[in-house]
Amino acid sequence: MKTLPFKRTAGWVLAAGLAVQLASCVSTEREVSTSSVDPRTTYTPPAAGSRVRVGSKTVLNTVSTTHTFSDPNTQDNFILQLRGPRVLTAQAHLIVTSSKGDTLRHEVIPARALLSEKALSDPQASSVRDQEIAILQGMNAFFADAHFMQPAVPAGAEQPAEMDTNTWAALREDPTAVGFDYTGAGGAERRITYARKLRKAVVINQ
Repeated sequence: MKTLPFKRTAGWVLAAGLAVQLASCVSTEREVSTSSVDPRTTYTPPAAGSRVRVGSKTVLNTVSTTHTFSDPNTQDNFILQLRGPRVLTAQAHLIVTSSKGDTLRHEVIPARALLSEKALSDPQASSVRDQEIAILQGMNAFFADAHFMQPAVPAGAEQPAEMDTNTWAALREDPTAVGFDYTGAGGAERRITYARKLRKAVVINQ
C-alpha cells in the first residue's frame, strides 16, 4: 500500500490500569533524557533468593506515544508493553486507548516479532544479549512517524478477502481515517485503523 506521511504530536502518556514497572526495568532510548542508564542495557532477572518475583506479568519495558486515531480532534494513547520473565520469551502487549480511557485495541505479540529483518539475518546478532538489544530497539522504533499514515485506505486499494463489504465501505468513505502499520504475530504485516461509522478499531492484513 502507498502510505502518506502524517505528523505525530509528541508526548508521553501513562496508561491507567497497566502494571507498575519494576525498579530494575529496562531503560529505552526514549527515556535517555531522564535516565543515565545505557539504553542498550538488558533486563537481568533477580538473583536467586531475591524477594522480587518474576513471571508472565512482569513489566520489562514500555514505550508509548499519542496520535489522532478514533477522533480527529483528540489524541489517543498507543502503548507497547513487554511482559514476561525474560526479553526473548516475553509478550509485547499493543494497547490503544482513547482519550477517555476506553480500550480500542489490545493485541499480544511475541517479542521475537519485534526483531528486524537485519537482526534476523545478521550472524553477529545470534547471541541472547544481541537479540534482546535488537528487540528493545524494535520497541523504540515501533511508533515511528513513518508507521502512521492518512488516509488509512488509499484510493485504488483492493478490498481484503477477509474483510466484509460494510467495513471496507466505512473505511473507504472516511479520508480522515488514520492507519498504523506494525508487525503482528507470525511476522504478518498489519494496519490498524478506526472505522468511525462503525465505532470500532479494524485490522487490515497486508
